[in-house]
Amino acid sequence: MTTTGVFVGIDVSKARLDVAVGPAGELLGVDNDARGIAELAGRLQRLGPELIVLEASGGLETVLVGELAAAGLPVAVINPRQVRDFARATGQLAKTDALDARALALFAERIKPPVRELPDAQTRQLRALVTRRRELVEMLTAERNRLGSVPAVLHREIRAHIRWLEARLKERNRDLDQLLRGSPLWREQEDLLSSVPGVGPVLCATLLAGLPELGRLNRHEIAALAGVAPLNRDSGTMRGRRTVWGGRAQVRATLYMATLSGVRFNPALRSLYCRLRAAGKPAKVALVAAMRKLITILNAMLKHRTHWSAPCPSPA
Repeated sequence: MTTTGVFVGIDVSKARLDVAVGPAGELLGVDNDARGIAELAGRLQRLGPELIVLEASGGLETVLVGELAAAGLPVAVINPRQVRDFARATGQLAKTDALDARALALFAERIKPPVRELPDAQTRQLRALVTRRRELVEMLTAERNRLGSVPAVLHREIRAHIRWLEARLKERNRDLDQLLRGSPLWREQEDLLSSVPGVGPVLCATLLAGLPELGRLNRHEIAALAGVAPLNRDSGTMRGRRTVWGGRAQVRATLYMATLSGVRFNPALRSLYCRLRAAGKPAKVALVAAMRKLITILNAMLKHRTHWSAPCPSPA
C-alpha cells in the first residue's frame, strides 16, 4: 500500500545514502552497502511512499534502485541536471547532501516524474558491454594520438598497450555479438535494424542497450530521446535558431557516426542530405536532419516489424 502525499528523495554517494521523507520532513542516512540498503528498503516499505526519486549517479544507484523495485516501491531515476535546475528555480543555491535529498523530495512532489520500467539483468549486461567497448575505443584513440607526439623511448610501451587494447576490443565485440544473437527478441530486432544501409552492429547494440523505447514511441518522442529534435528558442517577436541538445548523449554520438555513412550509402538519407545542402543549409544542419530521419525510420521499422525497403527513385 502507498501513502498518498508522501514523497521521498534519496541523494546517492559512494559511501552514504541521504534520505528526505518529504521536502520538509524527516532526514535519515544509511551506508550505501547491502546492509544499509536492506534497512532503508524495509523502512520505506513500512512507510509506503507515493514516489521515491533519486538521480542517476554513474552506476552508484544501480543496486539501490534494484532493491527498492524488488521491494515493490515506486522509484524514478532522473537526470541530475533537471533537479539542479529545479533547485535553483526554487531559490536553493547552496548544495549539501541533505539539501539535495530535500530538493529531490520536493521535485517528486511537484513534478511527479513517471516510474519507468527497470532494465532486466540481461539488458544491464548489454549496457555494460556497450559502455566498456566505448571506453576501449576512446583509450585506443588516445594512445594512437599519443604515439605521434612522445619521444621514441616510449613507442614500444605505447604500441604494446595499443595491441592489448585492440585484443580487448575484439573480445568485447565478440561478447556483444554472442549476447545479441543469444536473445531471440534482440536477434529479431538486430536483423531488422541492420537491414538499413549505414546501420552496423555498433549502432544496433547501442540502440538496444541505450534506447529500449525504440519502436514504442512516436517519431517526435523518439527524436527527443535521441537528442535530435529541434528545440525552439523564441521570445516575443524574436525567432531564434532551432537547436538540438539534451537526450541520450552516447546514443546521439553513435547515431551521428552511422549517419555519416548513411548519407553516402542510404538512398533515403542521401536524397534528404543533398536536397538540404542544395537549398543552402549548412552541412551540420543537413546531417542532423538525416540523423532524425534515420532514427524515425528505425523506430517505425521496429514498431511495425518490417525490414528496410529502399524508396523508389523519382521519375525523370
